[in-house]
Amino acid sequence: MSRDKPLRIAIIGAGPAGIAAGRELLQKGFTDFTIFDALDAPGGTWRLHSYPGLACDVWAHSYSFSYAPNPDWSANFVDQPEIQAYLARCATEFGLDPHMQLNTRIDAAHYQAGGSWRLRTSEGEEQDFDVVINAMGNQHTPLYPDVPGMDSFQGDSWHGTRWNHDVDLTGKRVVIVGSAASAVQIVPEVAQIAGQLTVLQRSANWIMPRGKKRYSERYKKLVRRFPALITLTRKWQRTMMGQVEHAVTLGHKRMGQFENVVKRFIKRTVNDPATQEALVPDTHYGCKRGLVSDDFYPALNRDNVELVPSGLREVTATGLITSDGRTIDADVIIYCTGYRILDFDRIDVVGASGKSLAQTMGDDPRAHKGISVPDFPNYFFAVGPNGLVLNVSYFLTAEKNVETIVRLLGDMQSAQANSIAVSRNAFDQYNQWMDQRFERFSWGSSDCHSYYRNAAGHAPFLFPGNFKEYCDLQEKSGLEEYELG
Repeated sequence: MSRDKPLRIAIIGAGPAGIAAGRELLQKGFTDFTIFDALDAPGGTWRLHSYPGLACDVWAHSYSFSYAPNPDWSANFVDQPEIQAYLARCATEFGLDPHMQLNTRIDAAHYQAGGSWRLRTSEGEEQDFDVVINAMGNQHTPLYPDVPGMDSFQGDSWHGTRWNHDVDLTGKRVVIVGSAASAVQIVPEVAQIAGQLTVLQRSANWIMPRGKKRYSERYKKLVRRFPALITLTRKWQRTMMGQVEHAVTLGHKRMGQFENVVKRFIKRTVNDPATQEALVPDTHYGCKRGLVSDDFYPALNRDNVELVPSGLREVTATGLITSDGRTIDADVIIYCTGYRILDFDRIDVVGASGKSLAQTMGDDPRAHKGISVPDFPNYFFAVGPNGLVLNVSYFLTAEKNVETIVRLLGDMQSAQANSIAVSRNAFDQYNQWMDQRFERFSWGSSDCHSYYRNAAGHAPFLFPGNFKEYCDLQEKSGLEEYELG
C-alpha cells in the first residue's frame, strides 16, 4: 500500500555527502527531510578538524560540487577554513539551511515493526523517519597505537585530528608519531616553532610534489567572467587524476613513472643520503594512500628536525621508546596515526532482522554498489563500503551515489511500495564480482598492508575500477535489485 504522506527522510551528517544528498532531494521534489550534524556548522571533517597545515590534496576546482564551481578559490590547493566556508555557503545557496539540525548527535537508529526508523539523539530525544541516509563520512574517529604506557606520559599529548590549540609548542621537544596524510601537513608547521621535532616513521609513503600556486585577482576576475574556464580546468584536472587509476594498477607502466617522480623529488629536496633512503617506500605506489606536499621533505633538512625510521614500542612518563629500542624524551607527543575507517559502531543501527549494522559488517564490511545492505530497508550510505572511486574527486562519487539513492526512492514511490531493501542475491553477486577485481590494484593486493585492507584481508574502502565503470553500475541500479515492502 502506498504512503499517503511524503517520505520523511533523515540525513546523518552535514559534510559534502550530506549536502549533496540534501540538494539532490530538493531537486527531485523531496522536501520533508532533516540533515543532522553533531557540529555547529556544515562541513563535516572540514569543520571538525583544525590542525596546523590542514589542506586538501586535490585541486580546489575539482574538490567542489560539479554544479557549484567556485571562482573565488585563493589557490590551486586550499586550506581547511576556505573549504569549510565553501561548504557552508553551498548549503545555504542550495536551500538547505531550513533543513539543518545542528549541534545534534545521533546515537541510535532502530528499524521499527511498522516500517519506519526511530532515531535517538545523545540528549535522548526520539523521532521517526521513513528513510535514513548515512552521510557520516569515514575520517572521524581517531585511531591510536596499541602500545603500553600511553596513560603514563606526564607531558601533553593528543591525536593530530583533535588538535589542542591551548598548548604552545614554541621551543618544546615534540614527537610526532606517524608520517602519513596528517603528518605531512603538520610537520612543516610544527618544525618552524618547536625546539626539537622528532618524526617517527614506521613505513615510508609516496609523496608527490603538490605545486601549490596562488591565484591572482586578475585570474579570479577572469574565471568569474568566463565560467567555461573552470569547466576546462576541471576537465584537464580530471584527465590528470585519471592517471592515478593506471598508477595503482599492478603491471602498468604508469606505476613506475609515479614512483620515479617521487624518488627524484626526494633526491633533490632531502640533503642527507640516509634520510633519502629511509623515505623511499618498500611498497608499490597506491598500496597506501598517495600523498602530496611541497614542504614535508624540505622540513626534514632543518637542524631541529629528525626523521626516525622506526615505529612506536612504548610510551614512558618522559617520552617514548621506539620499536628498535631508542629512547626519546619529549614534552609533547602528537599521534598522527589515522582513523578507524568504516567504524559502523559510531551509532547503534539495528535493522529489520534485529541485528546491528556493526555486527552485520563485522570484519568484512560490504555494500551493494556502495549504498545499501540487505536487511536494512530504506537505509542507505551516501558513501559506504567500496563506494569511493580513487581516480576522481570525492565530490563526484558522493554526487553519483546520492543521485542513485534519490532515484530509487522515487521509483519506490512510483511502485507504491513503502520500503526497499537490496536483495541478498543482488548483494552477493555484486560483491563476488568485486572480489575478482581487487588483486588488479596495489591497494587491493594481498601483499599490501594498509588501512585500505582490514585485518580480515578484505579491501572495503575503494571501488575496484574507474569512475566510468562505477557510473555505469550506478545507472543500471533499479528496483529489480531490491525487495519491496
